[in-house]
Amino acid sequence: MSEFSDNLHEVFERFGRIAVRRMFGGHGVFHEGRMFALVARERLYLKTDAQNRAAFEARGLPAFEYARQGELARMNYHEAPAEVFEDRDEAARWARLAWDAALRAAAPPRKPPNPRAPRR
Repeated sequence: MSEFSDNLHEVFERFGRIAVRRMFGGHGVFHEGRMFALVARERLYLKTDAQNRAAFEARGLPAFEYARQGELARMNYHEAPAEVFEDRDEAARWARLAWDAALRAAAPPRKPPNPRAPRR
């Protein structure tokens, strides 16, 4: 891992325990098994959706983009504001925005099979 990614444990200490895993040439940042951030080219991007994207766009924070089959692809992650690296309370606040988006994006839990249903 990189020194940048290793330091994220401290950055998000007031948010909660995180895990950083190597993915796709960068790193995924996970909390309770769900990815809420990614690191690419030594930049931190936080998960966005229709409900929190305006907070990132109002600050002029760019979306994560990459080249895919010769075209630019955009993902639902926006660059984190600089203050997350200087203020642990701000880091926790922005992490919660991203975490909430990760929870909203998750597939609903599968229903357990009905034990009374006839088997085929």
